[in-house]
Amino acid sequence: MDTETLSLPSPLRLSINLTDEQFWQLCSSNRDYRFERTAEGELIVMPPTGSDTGRRNIKITTQLEIWNSQSKLGIAFDSSTGFKLPNGAERSPDASWVKKERWESLTAEQQEKFAPLCPDFVIELRSPSDSLSQLQEKMREYINNGARLGWLIDRKNQRVEIYCPNKDVEIFSSPQNLSGKDVLPGFVLNLDEIW
Repeated sequence: MDTETLSLPSPLRLSINLTDEQFWQLCSSNRDYRFERTAEGELIVMPPTGSDTGRRNIKITTQLEIWNSQSKLGIAFDSSTGFKLPNGAERSPDASWVKKERWESLTAEQQEKFAPLCPDFVIELRSPSDSLSQLQEKMREYINNGARLGWLIDRKNQRVEIYCPNKDVEIFSSPQNLSGKDVLPGFVLNLDEIW
């Protein structure tokens, strides 16, 4: 039997009009995929994370949650969490954190679905298939929508880009750790096992 394989770009980007409820249902009914939506309504379908990237990502989210459990300053989230940004985009950072007061100001329904806010802090961990320019654009989008600190960890090039409002992007080559500074006081991410 002769079969042909259809190759689709990854991530797959589709122009499709979905209401917020339809997008929520799509995500809820297809948990094996990751979906995001741009501010223009373009649907982005991403494959599940590869094992090596997932292994590194859990180390990041674990460190963030341990600090958060001790500080009790906010709520930490993993990569499967979606947020509806003020510009209308729905995004899922690889790790994120929201200040406690902002989280508690949301209704129970808002907390249950895609919270209508931009996290205070976001991390994107570049996987081998990720476009660096698209991740940089995503980081700028987070900052433009209210994030106070963002880290783009680029394993391929062994560097970190740090994003803050009203500041130029800072780039560090092969740092051993990163400080949460005044946004996450006392949080230090150890990158030894991330590289």
